Amino acid sequence: MKLTKLKYNPDNPRRISPEQLDRLIKSIESLPKMMELRPIVYDPDTMHILGGNQRLAALRKMGKTEIPDNWVKSADEMTEKEKREFILRDNVQSGEWDFGVLEENFADFDLDDIGIELPDFADNGETPEITEHASLADKFIVPPFSVLDQRQGYWQARRKAWLGLGIQSECGRPKNLLEFSNLLTKDYDATSIFDPVLCEIIYTWFINGKGKILDPFAGGSVRGRVASILGHNYTGIDLSEQQIIANREQAAKICNSNKPEWIVGDSAEMLDPLDSDYDLLFSCPPYFDLEIYSDSPNDLSAMKWDAFLSAYTAIINKSVSKLKEGGFACFVISDIRGKQGEYRNFLYETIGAFNRAGLKTYNYGILVGPIGSLPIRINKQWQGYRKLGRCHQDILVFYKGDITKIKGWNPIDVLDSFEGFGFGNPTDE
Repeated sequence: MKLTKLKYNPDNPRRISPEQLDRLIKSIESLPKMMELRPIVYDPDTMHILGGNQRLAALRKMGKTEIPDNWVKSADEMTEKEKREFILRDNVQSGEWDFGVLEENFADFDLDDIGIELPDFADNGETPEITEHASLADKFIVPPFSVLDQRQGYWQARRKAWLGLGIQSECGRPKNLLEFSNLLTKDYDATSIFDPVLCEIIYTWFINGKGKILDPFAGGSVRGRVASILGHNYTGIDLSEQQIIANREQAAKICNSNKPEWIVGDSAEMLDPLDSDYDLLFSCPPYFDLEIYSDSPNDLSAMKWDAFLSAYTAIINKSVSKLKEGGFACFVISDIRGKQGEYRNFLYETIGAFNRAGLKTYNYGILVGPIGSLPIRINKQWQGYRKLGRCHQDILVFYKGDITKIKGWNPIDVLDSFEGFGFGNPTDE
């Protein structure tokens, strides 16, 4: 077999270091018989290597231009799925995994069953850029960039620590609100769950010290429970009595005497008696009819689009009136498609509502999440409709007052001042 016929597989999920490649070369030189016992397996349709990319690299570095026929084997009797599974199983014992390739091309396999232990984040390698990001994470919890990446190790380690405290948000929510969970989620029956790390950074970045937080679309318990653990006073409003009961039960398990306050009712009414002294307005509003929470006529998710926008804008106006001068507002949103597939410009509707309420747009960020099941869904989504696979959400930050008076502070210094916060510096085990 001439080596020029064989091609490296672009979907090979393993990488090998120069040192490992040199060791492999020594193994082949010392025991050529190993190539007969474990031949290079290739796809005869494409000539791509299914098993043995690193052995091919070693042979070429050794100066080989052809090899004995019994050093290679054709996978002509394998189905396409068997070929892809072979790529995984053949690579279990050697090299290093390229988790990005695994996530993108092999999401439909049970990797644990095959013997591939995945970390909680994509391995991006040791580069100066990643090292620099890690030091920024030491100072800011996560790097304060306009793109926030949930896939990074510092984010996943932080999230794991929060979940270890008993954070659960799926309790009290109907199952299968979404066919697939959105980017703030970990899959629990495909019902969206807010990310506690995002709560932590928003609270720490945009409240100087301990403060009061208002959430007009409370939903699950995460935003309230994270606020409580960090020493903030949280008030959330939600229509669902079942959800609020579940939230209170969850808070009773891990929150101290500083319990979050959840109010059952319509924010259009329940906001009225509240004081106008909140330091932060923070919420993730309903995405129109993307998630249907109830059939209540006051439920925004059950309204027609025009009625939804009118009620949504009114709640933003009232919420802003409860925010004190010098306070920030942060909404985490995603755009919404209409029945014919067009975007409804929910992002700009939200910006406009806050601007008309008197707040200035100050920060705009993107929250990038794990690819998850997107590689599986994208074939139908693109080939049927040419829709890009959405793997991010938008983070909008507004300010009430004179923006020239905004001053910075060190988030970690603020965080370290809280008592009872259970896992310290983000780089600590």
